[in-house]
Amino acid sequence: MKKELESLVKMSLKLGQDKSQILAAGGNTSFKNEDSIWVKGSGTELGLVSRNDFVECDRKMLEANLEITYSSKPNESFTEARKDLLATMINPDSRVKPSVETSIHVLLQSPFVAHTHPTLINALTSSVNGKKMIGDMFPGRAIFIEYNYPGFALFSAVKGQIDAFRASFGKDPDYIFLKNHGLVIGGRDTNEIENKYKSLVDEISSITKNLPAIEQNEISAEKLTAILPAVRMMLSKSSIKVLKFHSHSLIDHFMETDQSFAKISRPFCFDHVKHGGGKYIYTNKSIDNPDFLEELSKDVTSFRLKNGYLPRVILIKTLGLIVAADSARDAQGLMDIFEDQMKISYLSENYGGPAFLSDEDIELIQTRLADGAVAKAPISDKEELLGNKIAIITGGAQGFGEGIVRDLFSKKANIVIADLNEETSSKLLADLNGADKSNHAIFVKTDVSDPNAVQNLISQTVKEFGGLDLMISNAGVLFAGGLDEMKPEIFDLVTKVNYKGYFLCAKYSSAVMKLQSEYSETHFSDIIQINSKSGLKGSNKNFAYAGGKFGGIGLTQSFAMELMPFRVKVNSIAPGNLLDGPLWSDPENGLFVQYLRAGKVPGAKILADVKRFYEAQVPANRGCTVDDVMKAVYYIIDQKYETGQAVPVTGGQIMLN
Repeated sequence: MKKELESLVKMSLKLGQDKSQILAAGGNTSFKNEDSIWVKGSGTELGLVSRNDFVECDRKMLEANLEITYSSKPNESFTEARKDLLATMINPDSRVKPSVETSIHVLLQSPFVAHTHPTLINALTSSVNGKKMIGDMFPGRAIFIEYNYPGFALFSAVKGQIDAFRASFGKDPDYIFLKNHGLVIGGRDTNEIENKYKSLVDEISSITKNLPAIEQNEISAEKLTAILPAVRMMLSKSSIKVLKFHSHSLIDHFMETDQSFAKISRPFCFDHVKHGGGKYIYTNKSIDNPDFLEELSKDVTSFRLKNGYLPRVILIKTLGLIVAADSARDAQGLMDIFEDQMKISYLSENYGGPAFLSDEDIELIQTRLADGAVAKAPISDKEELLGNKIAIITGGAQGFGEGIVRDLFSKKANIVIADLNEETSSKLLADLNGADKSNHAIFVKTDVSDPNAVQNLISQTVKEFGGLDLMISNAGVLFAGGLDEMKPEIFDLVTKVNYKGYFLCAKYSSAVMKLQSEYSETHFSDIIQINSKSGLKGSNKNFAYAGGKFGGIGLTQSFAMELMPFRVKVNSIAPGNLLDGPLWSDPENGLFVQYLRAGKVPGAKILADVKRFYEAQVPANRGCTVDDVMKAVYYIIDQKYETGQAVPVTGGQIMLN
């Protein structure tokens, strides 16, 4: 049994990681013996499954359920059949529940069953001539099932045709084609399923002449930053959204005319409705028109009033495809699904053209999704505050910056690490990102003293996530030395990074934040400078650093007065010394080493003497930590009133007058 279940998991992972067969949490797989069936849990992603994601059910109980007749109303039969299905679980307390399509898996005689949603197959089943072509191509090998809502209604249709097929041919069909849905294949083992699928694809490909070719379009960063943040706010009325943007030749194909758009204006499959809503906005208006955003905002409002929900998919002829979702992962999933929808439509032209779901089917899916909506799991206050927000952290690869990145990411924020250290940033990204994470982190190599680099940072952030909510200007350099030792070029470097860098980050990030404020009357954004206690009190033989930090507080106060009318708060945090971080503790060029060499600490002979000297200056008798700083960060973001402040986090070393 262990061997068979290992094969099931291996096949499931392979199928689930192939986007031509499975998207989002679609599809399911199973294995059965005489007593039990192990079926993928409902809502579990095939590409991420483990042995624990398969639910064991009593096969004999399930087979007895096959003979039960439920209500003729799809909603009622779904509920009745699901109740009986859950009763077959060997472990009723299991965290995962069996798929509503488990009955189809039990119905087939094969030990292994795979139900997938391949793009090529769905193009054939969702076409005008698909049924006839399948009958001509696979006589005595396949059955074609008209669209039915997943659950008992679909099972009943499949059972009726399988019973008739067995009566005629004395066996199960090799292929079960589900109209506007997908494909079911059974096999003695997983290799047989793979071989059947390969043979099927080869046969259908042989009659498929027109294949979608995708060539990426070059869209200027200026256009994206002028459009996407505004659209994000238009679509974030109930909760903050993350956007995904694509522009390529396949999208262009369906935006040439109103007639072109009509070929993707409706959904083909259940997942298209579940994730995309079933209706979309298409506009051929030029984004170069000064009134474009105002007109689009009116279109979004009209859509909401007509359909009862905000659009999740917007096609702009002069720009590209925009999708909106509640998380970065969901936005990527929706983009994959809508692009799959376009491929299905394009390929369906080989088989007579597209055949969409009916209005009745779409309405039934929407009703069922609304009735079956599961309450969101409770989240922490910090996740409520930061979840799905988009944050840039400059100097985010190490020290305070790395700590801030890790903490914000753990609270479900989407993160942009802006740093010059590619190697360290790549390792940090590998620690953060994962297929099981709803949020996402990226790295943009950035010299904060270079205006072009900071502009690129902002545009890459907007392109990836659709906007910006939090800019933490943390990047900084420190070179100690008195007037006799300090070289002018070193002074210039410290000033460029610590002072000018903050100005550039505020300048280019605030442009996005102000645009967002035009299309939301409630959304607040934050610019936070990680300053220093040296910005509150002069620092002996460290004037280059202290001067830039003093100036930074002046910038904070000035920016705050300018930006608060746009609900952009600007504050500084002045931490004490992160004595255990690399800035201080690096054995080659850390501040302990620099200060020892510069003789800044009287009587210090070794590095430990320097560290003890600085700890003794703090009433808390220790250095500052990332956790100390994060408490200030969360306070600043959470409150909606205070701006232009320098919040000390010094353990009492610096006290405000």
